[in-house]
Amino acid sequence: MISCYNLKTGSVTMWKIGNVAIKNKVVLAPMAGISNSAYRRIVKEMGCGLVFAEMVSDKAIYFKNHKTLDMLQMNEEERPIAQQIFGSDKDSFIEAAKFIYENMHPDIIDINMGCPVPKVSIRAQAGSALLKNPEKIKEIVSAVVNAVPIPVTVKIRSGWDQNSINAVEVAKVIESAGASAITIHGRTRSQGYSGKADLDIIKKVKEAVNIPVIGNGDIVDPISAKKMLDYTGVDAVMIGRAALGNPWIFKEINEYLETGTLIDKPSFNEKIDMIFKHISYLKEIKPEKLVCLEMRNHIGWYIKGLKNSTEIKNKIYQTTSINDIISILDDYKKELGE
Repeated sequence: MISCYNLKTGSVTMWKIGNVAIKNKVVLAPMAGISNSAYRRIVKEMGCGLVFAEMVSDKAIYFKNHKTLDMLQMNEEERPIAQQIFGSDKDSFIEAAKFIYENMHPDIIDINMGCPVPKVSIRAQAGSALLKNPEKIKEIVSAVVNAVPIPVTVKIRSGWDQNSINAVEVAKVIESAGASAITIHGRTRSQGYSGKADLDIIKKVKEAVNIPVIGNGDIVDPISAKKMLDYTGVDAVMIGRAALGNPWIFKEINEYLETGTLIDKPSFNEKIDMIFKHISYLKEIKPEKLVCLEMRNHIGWYIKGLKNSTEIKNKIYQTTSINDIISILDDYKKELGE
């Protein structure tokens, strides 16, 4: 599929993964412990075109692990949405994909072949470990494609390490197996999240296949997003760590791609009001104790750089009450406005 990003005018038009229409070029990454339903709703409101739910284990789904099944929650506001799964066994992948399709009804099933975390890539021989075995990749992708009637996509890295950069070969295998799109993170598994993402390998992957390609790695602002789109020709960019405490990045990138305008950063009032919204959305899906625990990191990201933010974070870490968190933030908001 030819990229819908117009390099001359910068206009953003709708593109598709299979039969799933996506309204713009900005995609949320499937971040573990982050990309749950509450956060996905927020980034959708900020203009994110496609959200990827945090990855879940195929084995955990197969054995109906309650914690994992709770992670599968999604709602209509989040569409289009892709549910990512990881594993290493074809039969478990098939069962997990079928279960998710039949019970959760996502728009897309995504297969993780890029996670660098040791417990996934080494202990479970899943995630980026699969990059070492293109034949197994073809077997798994083909099986999942045949198991569900919705588009199947795959997320990969440039290779296992610097001596085995094989993303182009893997991308061709994935396409031949029937996948509808590929996301490539321009780092090897051994790099983790260090160093710089290699735009050249992303570009080579885009040029090697005819299905849509999403570029991932080092997108931190509108400028870097446009740079990746322009240089590599990818169909969209995936935002991960740069969205932590900053869901406005989706709005910023869309505006820049459409008009070339860099919009103002959110005020402290907007940041704290967004925290309140985040809390309210989490309360709908999790008990109070878990909401408080999860929001600790999020609040730290939201208020990073604001006056006395460290002191506020320390206060938040000492409470397990939503009302106390709201009270602390209300006082902080007044303090910042003085």
